Amino acid sequence: MTPIVTLDIERWRPEVRAQDTERCARALEAGAVLVLPRLPFAIAPDETRFLDVRWSDGKAKNISLDGASIRGAVGSADDLAALARMVGRFAADASALVTALFPRYAPWLKRARTSYRPHGVTGRAMSWRKDDTRLHVDAFPSRPTRGERILRVFSNVSPQGEDRVWRVGEPFEAMARRLLPRVRPMLPGEAACLSALHVTRGRRSEYDHMMLGLHDCAKSDLGYQRASPQREVRFAPGTTWICYSDQVMHAAASGQYMLEQTTHLPLDALYDPGSSPLTILERISGRPLVDA
Repeated sequence: MTPIVTLDIERWRPEVRAQDTERCARALEAGAVLVLPRLPFAIAPDETRFLDVRWSDGKAKNISLDGASIRGAVGSADDLAALARMVGRFAADASALVTALFPRYAPWLKRARTSYRPHGVTGRAMSWRKDDTRLHVDAFPSRPTRGERILRVFSNVSPQGEDRVWRVGEPFEAMARRLLPRVRPMLPGEAACLSALHVTRGRRSEYDHMMLGLHDCAKSDLGYQRASPQREVRFAPGTTWICYSDQVMHAAASGQYMLEQTTHLPLDALYDPGSSPLTILERISGRPLVDA
């Protein structure tokens, strides 16, 4: 089963001993979820008004900060600027936490989108591919990672005392060995065609193709969703947690009001590159999956 490792950390910029860094990094990179139950993200008194779905434009499940632009939100210019400052502060705190816990990552961090999720997990109509209540690993159809890791920091900011509830599944390699035979082979010229048509931002590698296939096979198989090894994990309000979402089989079962920071890291940044999904899939397939 996916390991859950609890850390007794109360600050976003903690001092961490070298031996603790090594232990936590290897657990994280091997597929553990690091849980920090005493690390809340502080919502300022004048920001509590944003803990309401009325700030969402209703078109997307997230309010997102991409650079200086806040998207998916409605409100006056002053309100949107204040909302962007709140989400931006979380982005800074999440990045500071990751670099404090894992100093080796610091020069390599590529901060991606920061998301605020005011909507509840359930109740939104969506296709099975976008249904995050189903167990899956993260893979991007339009943004090939070519083996880069997807590291995410989450924080439950629910004002009603509601837990964020996940289901976490079996280890990545066990899932891959079970589902990979169902993933169709990549067609000759497929990656070039998708790139030329601007379906993807850059050329999709065979690794990206396999990861999307694993994502889709898991979500589309209701038998796998019911019967595969899994357990429930509850994140209380005020809890922060960290995982590589391209490796941890996870599903959001319930909860509302969460902040999330996505970061990309190359394999060279890792403490143990041998535990990455790319290395695991290359070992299973017996060939390189990302060209030079």
